[in-house]
Amino acid sequence: AELGLNEHHQNEAINYMRFARFKRGLCLKTVDSCFQDLKDSRLVEETFTVDEVIDMLDGLQSVIHSEVESELINTTYTNVLLLRQLFSQAEKWYLKLQTDVSDLENRELLDQVAEFEKSEFTSSNKKVDADPVKPKLAPLNEGGSELLNKRVAHLQEENEKLKTRLKTIETQATAALDEKSKLEKSLRDLQMIQGDQKMNANQDITELENKVAALKSQFEKTLNDTTANQKFLEEDLVTTKHNLLRVQDQLSAAEKELEKKFQQTAAYRNMKEILTKKNDQIKDLRRRLSK
Repeated sequence: AELGLNEHHQNEAINYMRFARFKRGLCLKTVDSCFQDLKDSRLVEETFTVDEVIDMLDGLQSVIHSEVESELINTTYTNVLLLRQLFSQAEKWYLKLQTDVSDLENRELLDQVAEFEKSEFTSSNKKVDADPVKPKLAPLNEGGSELLNKRVAHLQEENEKLKTRLKTIETQATAALDEKSKLEKSLRDLQMIQGDQKMNANQDITELENKVAALKSQFEKTLNDTTANQKFLEEDLVTTKHNLLRVQDQLSAAEKELEKKFQQTAAYRNMKEILTKKNDQIKDLRRRLSK
């Protein structure tokens, strides 16, 4: 018989069942002792009247009722403490557990648990009445920081990619501006040549004007292409800058979360130093972009 749990959780269930069996055995022993006390203290005569029998049964009922009620209340409180341990461990992982109380009266599931208990505690190698050892939940320590560390590592990786992309765009923009400057210088030189050649013959002037017109047309076409490319690069640069700001905000949020949860840990201080360096790098990039 199995409960459909992994080995660790099934062992935890067995420990709790061992504890419950121990408490149940104590309760049954208490009930038996109540009957035995009645036999030893009251059943000393051979005959009893109806009123005497009723009085003895009422007294026995009162004692047993009190014992059973106390045990049931204690069992309820014990189960609440067990749930408290599980919920506390889940909350450290930001989980919200849910329970279905209707399953507690599911006869099929109850029979399955009974069969599981029978198979676990009636074998020859099982100690049925062994003293229960109260299990303790394993401490989480800083296990919750693993998720934040993974998130920070992902953001740092994305930050490096954006920095590489920004350098590439800056290089392309610089090259485009250099090309534009060269073309403007060529146009000025051609215009100067055109002015100097006005004193020459009309044929030479016409040929020169045609050449200048062709070069000017080519220059304008190239200039338009360069302007469009420059505009695209500027838009891409703005988008990259926005992405850098978004990554900076995400890194800042992750840093605040780590500060909130691990203010006393060495891992927090190391991570804060790393984030501070990354923020300084981002600020430096923003100053460079602004220039």
